[in-house]
Amino acid sequence: MAMGGLPSGGRGRRSRRAPMAEINVTPLVDVMLVLLIIFMVTAPLLVTGVPVNLPDSRAGALDQNQKPLQISLDNEGRIFLDDDEVSESELAERLAAAAPKEGEDPEKAPRVFLRADRGLDYGRVMRVMGELNRAGLNRVALVSTDEGKPR
Repeated sequence: MAMGGLPSGGRGRRSRRAPMAEINVTPLVDVMLVLLIIFMVTAPLLVTGVPVNLPDSRAGALDQNQKPLQISLDNEGRIFLDDDEVSESELAERLAAAAPKEGEDPEKAPRVFLRADRGLDYGRVMRVMGELNRAGLNRVALVSTDEGKPR
């Protein structure tokens, strides 16, 4: 009976909920898994689409601040500008369009990455480099793989 007569003030404090100090990590894990799946699906799409067996080299990577123009020659000698296959005559036209116009700063010309299959004829590569030179694109980098890294 003595318990029943006590004011409810003492009992009310105990029944109030204490702040929850735990973090529910399940939504965080769900979001991270979805992001992981998205990156796993899109990462292979970011790689250049033309398969080329590059030669080895000890040269280091280049610093790059603008998107380069990529020219690839596969093992059959086909020419690709970025991911589009072009003929030699089309290549000359497209390179002329990408080259800086007369009176423009030649430093604003796009850098060209030339990727050629290691088994390809040297003359074929030189013809493409001649077209680059004729178009006024003289900032050419020859792409290779690192000699020390396994393929």
